[in-house]
Amino acid sequence: MQNLKVTLMQAHQEWEDKKANLAHFDEMLDQIKAPTDIVLFPEMFHTGFSMNPEKLAESMDGEAVTWIKSKAKTHNCGIGASVIIKEDEKYFNRFTFAFPDGTIAHYDKRKLFGLAEEDKHYTPGKENTIIEYKGWKILLQVCYDLRFPEVCRNKVVNSNYDYDIMINVANWPEKRKNHWKSLLQARAIENQAYVVAVNRVGEGNKLNYSGDSCIISPLGDIEQHEAYDEIIINDELEYETLSEVRKKMPFLKDQ
Repeated sequence: MQNLKVTLMQAHQEWEDKKANLAHFDEMLDQIKAPTDIVLFPEMFHTGFSMNPEKLAESMDGEAVTWIKSKAKTHNCGIGASVIIKEDEKYFNRFTFAFPDGTIAHYDKRKLFGLAEEDKHYTPGKENTIIEYKGWKILLQVCYDLRFPEVCRNKVVNSNYDYDIMINVANWPEKRKNHWKSLLQARAIENQAYVVAVNRVGEGNKLNYSGDSCIISPLGDIEQHEAYDEIIINDELEYETLSEVRKKMPFLKDQ
C-alpha cells in the first residue's frame, strides 16, 4: 500500500460569512505546490461553529458540497470538511468527504457539544463512517467526538483492523488546547492508528482558537504540530510505520 500525503488547512474563519470563507480557501488551495492525496478544512468550514442552522444550512446539492466536489476534481485529491446540512427537516453537523471522481461520503457528528447547546440545534449521527481511499481505511470524526473513546474504538479480527487513520476536523477553543492534544495522542496510541487533526485559528463568536493542528503516529508521536498561525501543513503517512507498530506490538488483539 502506498504512503498517503495529507494537507491540513489551519485557517481563520470569518464568522457566518460563506462567501468570504470560500474565497479565502480558494486562495489557500492555490498555494499548494506539490501533489497531495487529501486536503482537510476545519469544522463547519465556511460558516464557523454556528448555532444558527436555520439561517446557514444547505442541502447536499448546495454551495458548500458543490465547492468541495469541484475542488476535489480540480486538484485530483480527496477533500474533507464539515458542513451544516439540512435533511428531512433536521440539521446535521456533517463531515463531507469528496473523492477526486466527484463521489461523496459523509459522517454525521455523533457527540454534540452540550456546553454550546449544539444538541438543541442539531441531530446526532447514529453510526460511524469508515471510508477506503488509496488502500487506507479512514475513520471520519468531528471535534467533540474526540472526548468519547467508545465511538472510535478500533478493532482487529484476523489481523484486519477496522481503520488505519482517524481524521478529526474541529473548532476546538484555545482554553482547552491541552485536552485537545492529550486526547489526540491517546486516540492514536489506544487505536494503533494515525490521527490527523485540523483545527481553526483566530477569533470567532468571542472565542479564541489556537489551531494546534497535528499529525500523530500510531505510537503517539507528534510528527507535525502547528499553533496560532494560519498555515498549510503537509505530511506523508507511512504505511510501513503503521504495519511495523501493529506487528511488533499487537495490543489490540488482546481486546
